[in-house]
Amino acid sequence: MKATTIGKLTRLTVLGATMAAAFGAQADTDKVLNLYSARHYQTDEQLYGTFTKQTGIKINRIEADDAALLERLKGEGAKSPADVILMVDAARLAKADEAGLFQPVKSATLDARIPAKLHAASTNKGTDWYGFSTRARVIVYNKDKVDPKTVASYESLADPKHKGQVCTRSGSHPYMLSLVGALIARDGAAATTKWAEGMVANFARAPRGGDTDQIKAVATGECGVALANSYYYVRMARSDKPEDKALMSKVGFLWPDQAGTGTHVNVAGAGVAKHAPNRDNAVKFLEYLASDEAQQYFANGNNEWPAVPTTKVDNPALASLGDFKAETVPIGTIAKNLPEAQRILDRAGYK
Repeated sequence: MKATTIGKLTRLTVLGATMAAAFGAQADTDKVLNLYSARHYQTDEQLYGTFTKQTGIKINRIEADDAALLERLKGEGAKSPADVILMVDAARLAKADEAGLFQPVKSATLDARIPAKLHAASTNKGTDWYGFSTRARVIVYNKDKVDPKTVASYESLADPKHKGQVCTRSGSHPYMLSLVGALIARDGAAATTKWAEGMVANFARAPRGGDTDQIKAVATGECGVALANSYYYVRMARSDKPEDKALMSKVGFLWPDQAGTGTHVNVAGAGVAKHAPNRDNAVKFLEYLASDEAQQYFANGNNEWPAVPTTKVDNPALASLGDFKAETVPIGTIAKNLPEAQRILDRAGYK
């Protein structure tokens, strides 16, 4: 059962209270970094630990979902101890940026290593946030119920032939919003509206659950086809649990739109908080996230693709997915399209 927002905020408040002493006492030291993170992967411990070993900078963490973090940051205002804000998905990064929670950064290291399409638009003052890992929005299908040739693109999921077969997350979820933001950039608002209406008409069930839930529903036959982020698929494919192996034997995977504009790709990214008390340490941390070691970690530890294109990856399960054609829509463009994406989904009845 999912925790309510109040429950999440309560836990966040408790965690914040336990760390207050550490945050309050840091004025006398320059070896501290206060990280507000919406990433919730246990494997990130190694990532943070390595940074501390290399720099001597201790990381104090506040972890919660993006909505709770944004509410906390807005409430703290200029007194916020946050140095770095780490978010998953362009939609979440855009919300933080629109709220004025980042400050621009000028870093030759970051600009050289992170492709321009994977960070916020740069100005003469710098860049508000950078993407450090990527994940693709892929199509998974039931091998016994669906011919993969009929679901080779995002647009094909709205074809009436798939009526009663399609499952996705909620239309208000950032993963869905970012995909729709990309479709608007690629195809225009009118075509995207028609697509959203077709998706709603083809639902096997009302949108619910996370990406792992979509994959499991496809495996059991409740859904014929679904959308999921690539790392969820790889995570289940790497599982040693017999029940997961049984489920995955029934699920097929494909890269959408390989004959067209390419598969939608999103990011996990971070920026320096507007009122960061340890700004230099924050910039060091962002530059560390762009290092070869950290980039390899994203791929090998959490099944994400590194943002730095020259990174060598040692993850057989990830490599087994093969190369694919990715869309070229800049993340910043997707972020700008998010309000229109939500309006389109709402009008289509995409719950």
